[in-house]
Amino acid sequence: MHYYTDVLKKYAVFSGRATRREFWMFWLIDTGLVIALIVLDDALGTSVPETVYALATFLPSLAVTVRRLHDTGRSGWMVLIAVLPLIGYIWLLVILASASSTDESYGPCPGTADPLPAL
Repeated sequence: MHYYTDVLKKYAVFSGRATRREFWMFWLIDTGLVIALIVLDDALGTSVPETVYALATFLPSLAVTVRRLHDTGRSGWMVLIAVLPLIGYIWLLVILASASSTDESYGPCPGTADPLPAL
């Protein structure tokens, strides 16, 4: 759960790096919360809770994605590749799942022990 709160504490921080674990744990918890809010929306017959949550977490989600791209040694502007129909989103997912780069142009490596295996 601390991965989720750490990302929210860095609400709009686009500089630096985010490890694979930080990025994917944030998205896992975020997806679980969105599903729970969708169920709540259906029960209430409204879309207010999910919409408020989506608006509140848009910037942290974008920021952690940019920091993850930095960790792979790529510019944060690579997030725009997802605009390409289908192939862009798949390409971005592959990049986000790739191993961390040792290049320190975006800041020091958060840790040399990335517990997830390289693709």
